[in-house]
Amino acid sequence: MYLGLSSSLKHSSPKEWAETHKALGLKAVVFPVDCNAGEKLIEAYKEEAEKHGLLIAEVGIWRNTLAADMAEREKWIDYAIRQLKMADKIGAACCVNVVGTPYGPRWDGGYRQNFSEELWQLAVKMIQRIIDEAKPVRTKFSIESMPWMIPSSPDEYLRLIEDVNRKEFGAHLDVVNMITSPERYFFNDKFLEECFSKLKGKICSCHLKDIRLKEEYTFQLQECACGQGTLDLELFAKLATAENAQMPMIIEHLSTDEEYLASLKYVQKRLAAFCSA
Repeated sequence: MYLGLSSSLKHSSPKEWAETHKALGLKAVVFPVDCNAGEKLIEAYKEEAEKHGLLIAEVGIWRNTLAADMAEREKWIDYAIRQLKMADKIGAACCVNVVGTPYGPRWDGGYRQNFSEELWQLAVKMIQRIIDEAKPVRTKFSIESMPWMIPSSPDEYLRLIEDVNRKEFGAHLDVVNMITSPERYFFNDKFLEECFSKLKGKICSCHLKDIRLKEEYTFQLQECACGQGTLDLELFAKLATAENAQMPMIIEHLSTDEEYLASLKYVQKRLAAFCSA
């Protein structure tokens, strides 16, 4: 596996950015600028990543491409298309978003209608449109697995891949986001195996974090830094590496660069056997 951080870390130039990540022993990066940054800066980051042997794992979108307001929806679909075009130009492993929702005030929030057939069909057509207009050759478009919107299980992801029916569509695996029940939590080793078995050959990037059960009633789960929960990290790393020796494993959702560096140090020590040299 290739470790990376969702933080671009404090830096003043593309060269410093790449040198910092390389010095930390990282092999993967999340691209730190978007399609509005200008070709010169985009190319500079791309060249420094290549020069330092860093795989560009992800280009993020993180916009509501299913917004209820049609003008806003079109704005973010256009942005997603441009992000995917940029991702393909720089050779990123994937360009990723979440499905989004038109059903409530929070763009990535949980609502009953998120699992409706109407939403499913909207999502399929939106994904097809983004791929068909961007026409990527090297990069997969992907939708991150989520707890309260599709795809929330490996079976939903398989159905989504089948319905989208585009070879340029890949799976972005965030296992923690799909651990939403006692069964998946207490038997997360079995759930990890299910995910990698069912999505074999389709996974293009993974997020690396942990999960723990809170003591309060009722059943409440909390995302946390690696090692502070109960996820079988060794099995996760083993399965990811078996899927792809260069699988990007991106540590995410920490608050400061210091927290990222501490988590990275922990992960590198605990999962040393799986970290590509």
